[in-house]
Amino acid sequence: MSILITLLAFALAIGVLVTVHEFGHYWVARRCGIKVLTFSIGFGKPLLKWQRGETQWQLAAIPLGGYVRMLDEREAPVAEAELARAFNRQTVGKRIAVVAAGPIANFLLAILVYWAIFLNGVEVLTPRIGSVAPATMAAEAGFLPGDTLNRIDGEEIESWAAARLSLIERAAAKARVQVEVSRPNGGVVNRELDFAQIDKEWIDGDLAGRIGLSIAVYRHELGALQPDGAAAQAGLRAGDRLWKVGEQATPDWVSFAAAIRARPDQATEITVLRAGAPVTVTLRPKAVQDGELRIGRIGAAPAVDIEAMQSLRKPVQYGVFSALCQSLQQTWTTTALSLKMMWRMLTGNVSVKQLSGPVAIADYAGQSAQYGLRAYLEFLCLISISLGVMNLLPVPVLDGGHLMYYFAEILRGRPLSERAMELGQRVGVGLLAALMVVAVFNDLTRLVGS
Repeated sequence: MSILITLLAFALAIGVLVTVHEFGHYWVARRCGIKVLTFSIGFGKPLLKWQRGETQWQLAAIPLGGYVRMLDEREAPVAEAELARAFNRQTVGKRIAVVAAGPIANFLLAILVYWAIFLNGVEVLTPRIGSVAPATMAAEAGFLPGDTLNRIDGEEIESWAAARLSLIERAAAKARVQVEVSRPNGGVVNRELDFAQIDKEWIDGDLAGRIGLSIAVYRHELGALQPDGAAAQAGLRAGDRLWKVGEQATPDWVSFAAAIRARPDQATEITVLRAGAPVTVTLRPKAVQDGELRIGRIGAAPAVDIEAMQSLRKPVQYGVFSALCQSLQQTWTTTALSLKMMWRMLTGNVSVKQLSGPVAIADYAGQSAQYGLRAYLEFLCLISISLGVMNLLPVPVLDGGHLMYYFAEILRGRPLSERAMELGQRVGVGLLAALMVVAVFNDLTRLVGS
């Protein structure tokens, strides 16, 4: 069932995003008086097609994209009476407008969907630390459970999501970060995180956890166990109270997880309390690679304190105008972070392992759909923004590559030669192919790793 949900959620997301993107090109082309011959969702052989006016609309076999084909002398002879409606005969300003309209449509979609989400009201998580893993950057900096993050480098932090994004951005910049926190007793202190030497493979959505910070509050017992994991195979059960790993006392989840991580592929004795009586098992944590570290895992999840987590939820309501402002800010923040992460990837500060291909995107689509409508809509916004950003990159074949040609035409006073553009197309195809190979390799690596 989950595979079916994943496939349907992925197909719907791709269908919506591609349709919106291509409709942006189509709508502006029609407003500029350009004849549109084909509007296609997907590539390859058409599976379904129909004629509406002068445009053929179609659904094609390969769903990962689409295109709008316009009347153009470079593709086929054009009748004298229709030359004025050919794309290549338009002013450079009109051509720029048509090409830019696709990515702009993706940004507008994100803005409108975010607006609807904020108008409906949202719940945010208070940035209060629930646990701090020992021997981590956060522990060494002096963070303690119960600390509430107020500001990061002077920027006010209103939610855990905002805190995570802020930390990712600064980690990618290898920055030294000042964090103002409020203590449970009302005191305010400053803590410093130095990301200068952080492993670039840690710079992802799990960064906060990797440096030792989590808002989760855990009960002192085991949660769900993977049936084929070392913990379940050794006879441990959900609800077992944590006690010892070897001779080391591990009365809480944080110390227990740290002890397991430190014992990859080592015979390990674990003692828990079950119905008040000690139970001891011996198992061998599976060795997995986490960045440059080799850590142990036993297929056990923590038992989350639901009541404590509920206390972190804070409802926020917005009016029509404030919701629009919030939507614009969210879209801009996500766009800016995407560009910064791309740049850091080029400069080597962020690992190319963070690139995701169609398999990972499909997985995210399925997961978000199962969490609910709001999560799926937020996923749709994120991918729409990413699609807009990617298409504006100055890479031939992409919309940004065509815009680059047109701006060069403005500066030169005449178009680039056919030879130059053809060479650019070949380079662009090569770059995209290489990018896709890396992204799919990352997808497969994650699948094997999981």
